[in-house]
Amino acid sequence: MLKGKVALITGASRGIGRAIAMKLASLGADVALVYGGSRESALKVADIARQYGVRAEVFQCDVSDFEEAGKTVAAVKEAFGTIDILVNNAGITKDGLVLTMREDAFDSVLDVNLKGAFNMIRHTSPIFVRKRAGRIINIASVVGLMGNAGQANYAASKAGLIGLTKSVARELAARNVCCNAIAPGFIETDMTRELKDSSPLIKSIPLGRAGTPEEVAEVAAFLAQQSAGYITGEVIRIDGGLAM
Repeated sequence: MLKGKVALITGASRGIGRAIAMKLASLGADVALVYGGSRESALKVADIARQYGVRAEVFQCDVSDFEEAGKTVAAVKEAFGTIDILVNNAGITKDGLVLTMREDAFDSVLDVNLKGAFNMIRHTSPIFVRKRAGRIINIASVVGLMGNAGQANYAASKAGLIGLTKSVARELAARNVCCNAIAPGFIETDMTRELKDSSPLIKSIPLGRAGTPEEVAEVAAFLAQQSAGYITGEVIRIDGGLAM
């Protein structure tokens, strides 16, 4: 259980982030829902989370902006008193072949997916270090492990996130702060639903189906709990066997 804990989740207004927020709230965690786009969607998630009897507040933030990320972390700490769990889920895609990919398409994906995670870790780490406790959960992707044609920018950002996870895990282990990554495969969200029937990826998944955001959330919840306190620097695939 996570009663009394405070979780900051980026990209929390939909998809995997929403599912993680709901799961952590169901276990008793107060949730700070960080969103970059739709405030209305984030507020809906907060309303549902509150039905579990926890606090839920929304915070708009461009995680790729170092100063804005710092102000958001400070605002969350002021509102909740502390932060115990950080879930870096915010991410974007701008797919295209390397041959024709624009520089800004490469830069913007790395800025949000990788630099955004660094920014949030950088600003929450002092809180965790002072408490001598904390959980950092980075949402990576199997694409960061195996690559994918047309997603050089996304794959690079997620591979970088895995490297960041392992380095942070080594740096903060002495302070009892665990940092792990989850690498989802093909997960059915608003972003991928249109591709579900046409994607050749589905045929290459041994389990023969897409995963669900709730399945990812179950693993995030496990990593957030005390029982996972001896796991750090790990990358857990949730991909139906796609990348084995």
